Amino acid sequence: MEINNVLNELLVNLFKDINDLEERAIQTGEYKSVTTNDMHVIDAIGMGQAKNMSSVAKILDVTMGTLTISVNSLVKKGFVQRVRSEEDRRVVLISLTDSGKKAYEHHRQFHQNMISSATKELTGEEKAVLEKVLTKLNAFLKQI
Repeated sequence: MEINNVLNELLVNLFKDINDLEERAIQTGEYKSVTTNDMHVIDAIGMGQAKNMSSVAKILDVTMGTLTISVNSLVKKGFVQRVRSEEDRRVVLISLTDSGKKAYEHHRQFHQNMISSATKELTGEEKAVLEKVLTKLNAFLKQI
């Protein structure tokens, strides 16, 4: 099989398999109601200080309407809280609840395990090549 066909098949399968695996890994125990999209919103909000909605929408590259729907769901599920800014009462800030922080760590652990598993038998040189290839692929995908 020609190398381009092999690479195409590998990338398509890899993307699908990672998405499927991530969904199964995330939706365990107390996180059964959390979707992969929910986890990506939780990840974008992060563990730091509360963020305004527009900064989170920008991180996720989604509209404010799309983010509002996701945040509403996460508030109902108890993973996100809304608070008004003390400096400007018109600004709504979002942050993770204690449950949201636990979900964030759960998601981070999945990614750490995936990377460790994928790179554990690679040499330093192989890791550097993998990083270079994935960086170039990522740059290409961002410009499409």
